[in-house]
Amino acid sequence: MKKSRRDVLKLGAMAGAGMIMPTLSSAQSINTRVPVPGGIMFHGHVAHRTAAQKAAAAAIVNGLTQFVDELPIMPVIKPSPNGVTHIRMRQAQQKLHRDLPATTIWGYNGIYPGPTMEVRRGVPVKIKYHNDELPTIHPLPVDVTIHGSEADKPQVRNVVHLHGAKILPESDGYPEAWSSPDGVTGPVLYTSDAFVYPNDQQSTMLWYHDHTLGITRLNMIMGLAGAYLIRDEVEDSLNIPKGQFEIPLLLQDRLFNADGSFLYPIADGGTHQYWIPEFFGDTMLVNGKVWPVLDVEPRRYRFRILNACNARFLNMRLVRTTADGSAHGMAGPQFHVIGTDGGLLPAPVALTTMLQLPAERFDVIVDFTGKQGQFFVLKNDAPAPYPGGGEVVPTEIMMFRVSKPLSSRDTTTIPHVLNPDPMNLNPASATRNRNLVLTELDRESDGFPIIGLLDQKNWDDPVTEDPKAGSTEIWNLINDTGDAHPKHIHLVEFQILSRQPYDQDTFDTTGQLIFTGPPQAPAPEEVNAAKDVVKSFPGTVTKLIMKFDLPTGTQVTPGQRFRYVWHCHILEHEDNEMMRPMEIVG
Repeated sequence: MKKSRRDVLKLGAMAGAGMIMPTLSSAQSINTRVPVPGGIMFHGHVAHRTAAQKAAAAAIVNGLTQFVDELPIMPVIKPSPNGVTHIRMRQAQQKLHRDLPATTIWGYNGIYPGPTMEVRRGVPVKIKYHNDELPTIHPLPVDVTIHGSEADKPQVRNVVHLHGAKILPESDGYPEAWSSPDGVTGPVLYTSDAFVYPNDQQSTMLWYHDHTLGITRLNMIMGLAGAYLIRDEVEDSLNIPKGQFEIPLLLQDRLFNADGSFLYPIADGGTHQYWIPEFFGDTMLVNGKVWPVLDVEPRRYRFRILNACNARFLNMRLVRTTADGSAHGMAGPQFHVIGTDGGLLPAPVALTTMLQLPAERFDVIVDFTGKQGQFFVLKNDAPAPYPGGGEVVPTEIMMFRVSKPLSSRDTTTIPHVLNPDPMNLNPASATRNRNLVLTELDRESDGFPIIGLLDQKNWDDPVTEDPKAGSTEIWNLINDTGDAHPKHIHLVEFQILSRQPYDQDTFDTTGQLIFTGPPQAPAPEEVNAAKDVVKSFPGTVTKLIMKFDLPTGTQVTPGQRFRYVWHCHILEHEDNEMMRPMEIVG
């Protein structure tokens, strides 16, 4: 049983993003995962690098000066509603730091991250993705022992998911709808047609990324991700920073080899398998640059922040520093959160620290007014794995240097009211209440985590989540593991109702759900927020409500089934069974 290898670790109150988690009893302790020199220990097993790799990587990271490269701004593509916009995946060489050799990347249109796509609400566009210019051999180690990556499949294969989109299945990037550079195609929902994005939702920041069964984690490490902005009249009417003062920030951690190439560690779990339970890098990149710096004016800026890490949670704050970032002083400006995954919040929420899980987006305003000549570093102090891991590396993300003169008077504001139509689903309208358990399966010989599971089922098991089109359901995510998991549900936006701690040992032994504290309200930035990814904490039941609406105008016949997925957005987890199909039934 997994509780036999839980260390007794009492979790105190966790303050992050305005959220206080209850103190857990020793019976709800988490698995200890300990950092080790030159590698990372997962449940007692090291993600191995050779001695030469360790020395070279340490020398690289220690030799890189922080905050010397300018933050890149991705080029913007505005797809036309007439015709098809073509996006090509290409292998290229890209300088990720001044002192690093050029790195081999895979990028949409040959750049990492890919171009930012910008569209209007209610105006459909067609996007055709091409991968025929990629190589047929993957630069990173492909583990053929985990499901989805068997030796009979092409090493390189891709399918693109527009994360957070209200979209039909054939355009959703189903994990088995992949194609290879040499024309082999996946078995389920593959189409050679352009994907149709109806943009049938409020203004928000979505993101597009690789979603291929079994190798998403590797394709994402190589660079296949980009931002997607939906605009609408409500957003247009707000007097908030726009144009050059609105900047997407894609945050990712990476490991490097001595030649500048990306390193993905190999785990030795007794069978020399490549799969590791989570990937954590020792270097932070923003918009494809290592520890960059952004020169700003003394005015308000709007940042569209995406945590695009494979597995790392980020608990961020701004601190005032010296010019080189070496000495930290007082706290920097607050984050005024004006939106999240599904769009604008009802009203702004001011935070000094902001906890962001993988795949989550925050739309924030930061006010640098009156701070001319000052320097601020975006810092992270979230342990990895979250919340009970022992590693907090790296701690710096990027620097903001208030060095530019005002180009014009700043007349923007932080509005008191943002969204006239926030999410507000009534639990009484729910027609079904599902309990869904998050577990992991360990190898009996040594406790190595073989796979993660959703509701004790594998990817190929029959569909069990089958909501009726147009219905409202409540999902109770019962996290019976030792870590927090980011849970993502395709097609829908949901509302977080509550989180409630329970006794894991009793649940493991009897299957009974015994709560150890009262339900807790969502964090301030989660209240009436439209979400598509949620923090599911260990030993906690997270209650969600969602309405399963298909895109406007979809013709539905009785019994018709629309295939989607829901999964953990720790990429190593979704690649190895912590993902399930679901079907919306007409």
